[in-house]
Amino acid sequence: MADHYTISNLAEEFDISTRTIRYYEEIGLIHPKRTDGGQRVYSRRDRALLRLILRGKRFGFSLEEIHEMITLFDEDRTGEKQLEATIQYGKKKIKEVEEKIQDMMELKSQMEELLNDFQNRLHKIKGEE
Repeated sequence: MADHYTISNLAEEFDISTRTIRYYEEIGLIHPKRTDGGQRVYSRRDRALLRLILRGKRFGFSLEEIHEMITLFDEDRTGEKQLEATIQYGKKKIKEVEEKIQDMMELKSQMEELLNDFQNRLHKIKGEE
C-alpha cells in the first residue's frame, strides 16, 4: 500500500470523478497536501476518509452527517462520540428504510389489485368467465 496517492489514483480506485474528490476537499471532508507544483497529494488517512465518505453515502447519510461523524472522531480519539452519533444516524436511516419498504409494499399491493382488475375486465370482454 502506498503512503501517498494522486487524485487520479483515488478516482480510479473508488470509481468516482476527480471533481467529486475535489468537492469533498472543498467542503472540508479531506485535506490533501500540495506539492511545490500545486499537485494534490493524498495521505493514507485521506484515502481511509474517502472510503468512509463513500460508504456513508452508500448507506444514505448526507455529507453533513458524514462530516459531523468525521469531526467527532477528530475531537474525541476514543471514538465514543463518533459511535454515539453514528448509532443515532443509523437508527434514523433504518427507520427511513423501513418506511420506504412499507410504502413500496403498499404500492405493490395496489398495482397487483389494479392488474387483477384489468385481467378480469379483459376476460369479460373476451367472453371468458
